[in-house]
Amino acid sequence: MDVYGLLGNPVGHSLSPPMHEAAYDALGTDARYVTFEPAPDDLGAAIEGAQALGIAGLNVTIPFKENALAHVEPDDLAARIGAVNTVDFAGDGRPRGYNTDATGVRRAFAHHDVTLAGRDAVVVGAGGAARAAAFALADASASVHVANRTVSRAEALADDIEGATGESERATAGGLETLETRVPDADLLVNATSVGMEEDRSPVPADALHGDLAVLDAVYRPLETRLLREARERGATTVDGAWMLLYQGVEAFERWTGRDAPVDAMNEALRARL
Repeated sequence: MDVYGLLGNPVGHSLSPPMHEAAYDALGTDARYVTFEPAPDDLGAAIEGAQALGIAGLNVTIPFKENALAHVEPDDLAARIGAVNTVDFAGDGRPRGYNTDATGVRRAFAHHDVTLAGRDAVVVGAGGAARAAAFALADASASVHVANRTVSRAEALADDIEGATGESERATAGGLETLETRVPDADLLVNATSVGMEEDRSPVPADALHGDLAVLDAVYRPLETRLLREARERGATTVDGAWMLLYQGVEAFERWTGRDAPVDAMNEALRARL
């Protein structure tokens, strides 16, 4: 039996176990997905222990995504984003690290028939989810404007994107006040903050939203945030955060197993718990 798992602290709220278990059941795979909650200072020991025990693969969540870089061999995308959320122990030597959050963004938009190449995108936030979203969009040949409360963090992310792409016009940055002027002319919008999770608020002025916009909100509890509700009312294409969560898990499953993931089964199991 293959064992996969999730490293985080806390992890009791995670929806990854039922999503991955549904995939194993759908394919008749002899595998299990379990959770691990090491102390914040024990991440390295936890990864080494998992490798020694023959764990086949790990997902990594808060607060370990950034620190995991030091304990794996990250691929180019994970290194640029600065965070790892998937670890693969296949092969000899140092485990490989990936960031499938970026894939989650791309595939969530693709599922809704949204084209990224050549589009103007706005990303709200500058944390880990925002970095994954911004690099996903830039790698797909979209131009990215990063809006964040702390402008220096937005500027640092924009600089990293420009450094990676070698294109000085690929990314811009500003404070949250720039949303009022940038969103009306944008094609794509990603909220990568937690605004809308705990209370009925939106990080984006409703008047800036429009019908030619595609909006992805990384928040998945609730599924329809105020941002998505107001965007839908204006005719925009809306993508809830469960799609991003689903497709990052799909990418991890496919990297670990080399098999096509049973996306419908995983999606059904995920949404049944939201």
